[in-house]
Amino acid sequence: MRQFVRILAATPLAGHWARIEFTDGSQRDIDLAPFLRGPVFSPIRENATTFAAMRVDAESGTIVWPNGADIDPDVLYHGLAPAWADESNSPDAVTRPRA
Repeated sequence: MRQFVRILAATPLAGHWARIEFTDGSQRDIDLAPFLRGPVFSPIRENATTFAAMRVDAESGTIVWPNGADIDPDVLYHGLAPAWADESNSPDAVTRPRA
């Protein structure tokens, strides 16, 4: 059975960046700003304290916020474009590999 890579830990950084540790042992700093679109993400995007309230949901293996917002862990792991973006005119998420 194929095991999916999920998020093990998430640490908010400056701006809308987060240090994400995945269950395969890899770690990346990811700019979450491209994913913070739409009404559910508005308070997260507009308030640093709300953004920093992220946590990892053990059941889904992804980051979530108290208002119920979350981001697909596969999108973050594979560096895919946000769901709202048209692939033809939107850049992928910006990631920086961690040693």
